[in-house]
Amino acid sequence: MISAPLMTWPVLTMSIILCVLSVILTLFVLLHKSKGGGLSDLFGGGVSTSMGGTSVAERNLDRLTVVIGLLWLASIIVLLVLYSHS
Repeated sequence: MISAPLMTWPVLTMSIILCVLSVILTLFVLLHKSKGGGLSDLFGGGVSTSMGGTSVAERNLDRLTVVIGLLWLASIIVLLVLYSHS
């Protein structure tokens, strides 16, 4: 019989971090302004004014989203390593 790995404190900690990062990443993706032409147009999101450039806040949101996404991916890899060694 194959037993499931025990929920040790590193696995539990990384699982909580992954859940928190997932919620934060979802919120950051939802905060992005619609670029148009996607599913947002289907639900009425296509009515927006398009400015010529992007604001500083948008660039910072882009950077934060990428950083949170990379941390999310790293936490998945760490969980994979923890599960494979237990």
